[in-house]
Amino acid sequence: MTGYAVIIERSMTGYGAYVPELPGVGVTASTIDEVERLIPEAIVLHIDSLREHGEPDPIRGRRDGRPAPNARFFLKQRRI
Repeated sequence: MTGYAVIIERSMTGYGAYVPELPGVGVTASTIDEVERLIPEAIVLHIDSLREHGEPDPIRGRRDGRPAPNARFFLKQRRI
């Protein structure tokens, strides 16, 4: 499976999630379930925008569509 690490953090008012490898991709919500539902959509929208602007596909890692050798997915939760 290819993808990105997603960091989920709890705050005083809810939860937030971000993708360290995709600067600018982040979501906030009042519940962890909602954050987990929203973050994949944010990732897809970001990648679609990169593709529309001719940038390399970050999931595949290359313009030629071959998978990046170190691509993987995991979810990590960190509570504050």
